[in-house]
Amino acid sequence: MPRRARYRTGHDELDSRIADLIESAGVTEDEDLVFEMVVSAVRMGREAAGRGDLKLVNAALKELRYSFLVFQPYVDVPKVAIFGSARLTHDQPSYAMARDLGRAMADRDWMVITGAGPGIMEAGIEGAGPERAFGVNIVLPFEQDASPLLAGDPKLINYRYFFTRKLTFMKESNAFALLPGGFGTMDEGFELLTLMQTGRSPIAPVVLLAEPGSTYWESWLRFVTDELGTRRLISDDDLNLLRLTHDIDEAVDEIVSFYSTFHSMRFVGRRLVLRLNRTLDDDELEGLDRDFGDILVSGGFERAEASPSEIDDDDVPHLARVAFRFDRASYARLRRLIDRLNGRT
Repeated sequence: MPRRARYRTGHDELDSRIADLIESAGVTEDEDLVFEMVVSAVRMGREAAGRGDLKLVNAALKELRYSFLVFQPYVDVPKVAIFGSARLTHDQPSYAMARDLGRAMADRDWMVITGAGPGIMEAGIEGAGPERAFGVNIVLPFEQDASPLLAGDPKLINYRYFFTRKLTFMKESNAFALLPGGFGTMDEGFELLTLMQTGRSPIAPVVLLAEPGSTYWESWLRFVTDELGTRRLISDDDLNLLRLTHDIDEAVDEIVSFYSTFHSMRFVGRRLVLRLNRTLDDDELEGLDRDFGDILVSGGFERAEASPSEIDDDDVPHLARVAFRFDRASYARLRRLIDRLNGRT
């Protein structure tokens, strides 16, 4: 059996055949995970899962496999997801804001990811240019035709399911910009905030952007504050996960500066490791101990070397690191800590 594979069919002969299949297919990396994926398919078949269930899993797996393939060549290029209404037209101010944001991010060597449809999505593609844009299009019987700006582009992906499309947005994006939109924009915004609040997605910049004079996001934020905050359905710190602005330069600065010192994060054993673009000095570490000790289970903030697992994965082992026993709950406070590292507070 592939090393580390624990999840099996329960039948030794079947397991052996699956292992032989994987070997004959030329799979030479992460054989254990590929083995377990095949086991899941076999077990669903043996358990007589309904055809509808099988079709769902089959389509989702194919969509995700293809998405990973499309994004892989651009893995080292930072990307901002732009959300907003498909119904806004070229002559509306929000369209111009999305177009200008896409252009400004492309000028800083970022790429954009949009839903590939008209309105705000097309504006982001227009601003960045098709060569620096991805389109993750949901196939609907109405409204959501892909923008002609990405017609024939290999970076245009069509999805049957919203959940695979949203997973792609969350997985591939390093920042998020939300412009005025309807139910879909609300859904995407609340989901990404929920994922960050609960630690199911890495902390990343979330910018709420609308044209000067618009009250769209102020009204939304008032609802969140008055109805969720005052009822203690969210904490005051949770609002640290987002920034509201009416200015393109401020939006771009919020996104780009987030990665000035901070690079990425990863749990290694029981410690959270922040990978940094510079080494913290002793005074900075003491300041973190003093001001963010409330998010620690024990111990303090310490400089660290790349762990064996990070080295094995070639996971930016050259970068400086700070490690600590995080409580795995205070993610909004963790956002404040990242702001501190970046000199934003």
